[in-house]
Amino acid sequence: MTALALPTGVDLHLYILGTLLAGAGVTVVCTAGALVLSVAAAALLAGLQSFGGVAARVCVFAYVEFFRAIPVLALLFILYFGLATIGLKMSPMPAAILGLGLNGAAYCTEIFRAGILAVPSGQSEAARAIGMRRWQVMRWIVLPQAVRIVLPALTNLAINILKNTSVASAVAAPEIMFLARNLVNETYLSPQIYLSVCLVYLLISVPMMKLAGWLETRVGVTAAKR
Repeated sequence: MTALALPTGVDLHLYILGTLLAGAGVTVVCTAGALVLSVAAAALLAGLQSFGGVAARVCVFAYVEFFRAIPVLALLFILYFGLATIGLKMSPMPAAILGLGLNGAAYCTEIFRAGILAVPSGQSEAARAIGMRRWQVMRWIVLPQAVRIVLPALTNLAINILKNTSVASAVAAPEIMFLARNLVNETYLSPQIYLSVCLVYLLISVPMMKLAGWLETRVGVTAAKR
């Protein structure tokens, strides 16, 4: 069996660019999926931590400490290779999204908890004193302020998840680092390829930061009008 001949010259650069862009698309999907999972799980966990009983708070504390202590790579190996030994075979992308999401949820829970605690308790007490129910206090008093407080931290979390997708190449998820490594093995152009990867990450993360800044301003303006 003969190896496929690689293009040369301009065609080679276009081939590399097309491959990296395809990997960048997978990276964005993986980041978005893990971030949605992180935020959804953290919202539930933070609610239990703030308003649940002792048993609920202990369980949330154990979850946060456990998943913050485990390296993301080790968690991906457990999900992809470890579960396969007991018959629970996962595809690379679902394993990557689940692993990054579980890890991100542990950090996001603390972000949400800090945001809720940052809202002065006197506001909640005053709202309860005039007859508002607890869910109404959360919906109209606490959450609008907490969201604006946690937006910068959520931006950092999203960027960290984006960068952590690089370890998903260890379980053969076809994200940008996995494809970059294959390109290096094919072309031996490691400096050019990995520099291009850095630029792609930069092109993804900078708009994310700009969007977060716009959202923070927007939320602040909306809150000021209320």
